[in-house]
Amino acid sequence: QVQLVESGGGLVQAGGSLRLSCAASGRTFSSYAMGWFRQAPGKEREFVAHISWYGDSTDYADSVKGRFTISRDNAKNTVSLQMNSLKPEDTGVYYCAARANGRYRYIQSYDYWGQGTQVTVSS
Repeated sequence: QVQLVESGGGLVQAGGSLRLSCAASGRTFSSYAMGWFRQAPGKEREFVAHISWYGDSTDYADSVKGRFTISRDNAKNTVSLQMNSLKPEDTGVYYCAARANGRYRYIQSYDYWGQGTQVTVSS
């Protein structure tokens, strides 16, 4: 069992920055690749970013590429999402998730989810 707790969400103006963090507890953190997803009101949850087990590989949704950076610290059992140049369309609840296997862009591949943190970007 892995417990994930996100933090760092809030209200920010367009063009601003936020840093989300996800703290993991339970099983060995490095056994899991990590992803960030988001869900806007009335929309489906969508992939945002992914980082491999030891952080040597990352990938991003096209909509955030060049603006968001995912990182992890296996010694501290944390994964972070640095979000710069935020846009109103980045608004939503952001979730971190852990997966042992499967394709990283697919929600079904993830075994554990956090409760989410709200990000609101005003225009």
